[in-house]
Amino acid sequence: MLKDLECRQAKPRDRAYKLADSGGLFLHIAPSGRRTWRFRFWIEGKEQLLVLGTYPDVGLTRARDLRDGARGEIRAGGDPRRKSEVPKEADPSLTFEAFARRWHALQKSRWRPVHADDVLHSMERDLFPAIGHLDINAVEEPALLAALRKVEERGAIETAHRLRQRAERVFRFARASGSKNDNPAAVVREALARQPKKRRWPAIVDIEELRRFVALIDGAGASPVTRLASRFLALTAQRPGMVRGAAWQEMQGIDWEGSRGGEDDARWVVPAERMKQEMDLREDEAFDHVIPLAPAAVEVLRTVRALTGGGPLIFPSTTDAASPISENAIGYLYNREGYKGRHVPHGWRSSFSTIMNERVERRHPGEDRLIIDRLIIDLMLAHRPSGMSSAEFRYNRSAYMPRRREIACDWAALLLEGAAPASRLLEGRRRRRA
Repeated sequence: MLKDLECRQAKPRDRAYKLADSGGLFLHIAPSGRRTWRFRFWIEGKEQLLVLGTYPDVGLTRARDLRDGARGEIRAGGDPRRKSEVPKEADPSLTFEAFARRWHALQKSRWRPVHADDVLHSMERDLFPAIGHLDINAVEEPALLAALRKVEERGAIETAHRLRQRAERVFRFARASGSKNDNPAAVVREALARQPKKRRWPAIVDIEELRRFVALIDGAGASPVTRLASRFLALTAQRPGMVRGAAWQEMQGIDWEGSRGGEDDARWVVPAERMKQEMDLREDEAFDHVIPLAPAAVEVLRTVRALTGGGPLIFPSTTDAASPISENAIGYLYNREGYKGRHVPHGWRSSFSTIMNERVERRHPGEDRLIIDRLIIDLMLAHRPSGMSSAEFRYNRSAYMPRRREIACDWAALLLEGAAPASRLLEGRRRRRA
């Protein structure tokens, strides 16, 4: 059991730690030096935490009395969290919600409008009702965790993790603005449910079947923009969200008239901010992703430019030039053509990786070149290759660009062997199959 002298002498460390008393009571010492009494208990087999007060305002004897009262409440079938004191009204300018809105206003110009709206809406729905009214320095881990648990309970595990990350950035922003908060969002990370393993996307990995699939989609009953987006997705093997949001200003080194060829240095540069959103990266993990474009990919861009070149996006919605095509447009097209469960838009990444890795293995069995080419293929997919440190990945992401371009051209030649030119996709739609 604790002694009051131990509580008085408890000093902050680099990481939060606790001094255990008895019966589930312990003193939590944050890196900022803030000391709070906490009581751990279980209801219906689930671990819960109750904050009983701050030391030395609440002394050791009083903390034990509060613990005993809470234990009596539990034995009687109650939940002591429901009787916790209502916090004093906070200065409206210093609440979690106030800091969150200021942080959002500062960041939103760097985001796509749809993402900016999603960030604010998610906090308004799931965080502000629970902790938005609290002073930023009064938000404790149990309160934040309880809000995130409600999100988990409705099955939105990934959303809970994204909300935790957003809350962590709000606390960091507040601390930079002078707050002394302990960033409880960083602590609750380990208490959240594990995110589900990444699913294996259905994908065709036979090149002959892929060629037949390309020909089928080229002539399918869909808008030219959707069909061209599908071909560009297949040629670049990038994430569908990156293709949907691709902007004309991201395309570099292209002679749009084609008078000088304009393909030797054609590249798609996806800015770090988009990569951070697409891959859910931290600020320090984000990077510009450079994708060399094969001549066939440039041909797609030149073709669709006749339709959408007047707006900011390459593949916009049919109803709003400032919004991307629906996230389901390409997938629904594949389903309508009979490929449901066989190939999805994300599956092009597996198709490219499988076929090109097998191809280099046949060409360079057992050679160092095989290892390098496998690394390059991972880099082209914006994957961190096995054995490469995160620091090297960040600072070496433009390496091997000539070889990346060779592989991109090789893939395009394989995939589009016998295919119609992109300009044919502007022609009238064929009748949908019965």
